[in-house]
Amino acid sequence: MRRPYWIPQHASSYDFPPVDNALDHPDGLLAIGGDLSPKRLIVAYRRGIFPWYSEDQPILWWSPSQRMILFPNCLKVSRSLRKTLRQRVFTVTLDQKFGEVIDACAGPRSYQHGTWITPAMRTAYCQLHDYGLAHSVESWYAGQLVGGLYGVVLGKVFFGESMFSRMSDASKVAFSQLVWQLQRWGYQLIDCQVHTQHLQSLGATNIPRKQYRALLDHLCEAPGYTGTWQFESDIQKGEYFHE
Repeated sequence: MRRPYWIPQHASSYDFPPVDNALDHPDGLLAIGGDLSPKRLIVAYRRGIFPWYSEDQPILWWSPSQRMILFPNCLKVSRSLRKTLRQRVFTVTLDQKFGEVIDACAGPRSYQHGTWITPAMRTAYCQLHDYGLAHSVESWYAGQLVGGLYGVVLGKVFFGESMFSRMSDASKVAFSQLVWQLQRWGYQLIDCQVHTQHLQSLGATNIPRKQYRALLDHLCEAPGYTGTWQFESDIQKGEYFHE
């Protein structure tokens, strides 16, 4: 019977076991323990592994057998979302309030108990943000932060972590404009981690772990965008979408 690999808290090596060693039940559990240092997180994402655990658990590292991803050119924009974009209901920004976005994503939700964004997770991703490896998207309405998301970037891959919405379509507008900007910059893959109906409605799909790893091997080595993260004017105005 396979068991998750144990990583000592202060291990000198940042290596992980092969992702094919991940458990079938629960699907994708690969390793337990270790730390959330920037170096370990970068190694993990590069290999298709992400941390996901509750505050009363040790760090759990996952690589599910099926991975939900979005190719930027496959984004689906519903008729109602197009209307919201045309009306410019929200102002969307990049990297203006990373800490506030991650705090909002960690907030209570009606369909779940507790949060997986622990204080240690918040600190870790804020460090990645300081290093230019994590970014946030913010949706604003009447000067108030009402939606957004954050994620990690390596090469030409954006690894989405979490999103939140306090108004209808606020997170969808943020996500859509991010996808268009990433496409403009040459990004070729958005990792959505696990299946949700919300992401599926936006065009995301599941692919096998082996196929996902092959994409990472190619795309994480490609040079990513190195400039300041800000929307180009047509995307900022919500005008860049295919009819």
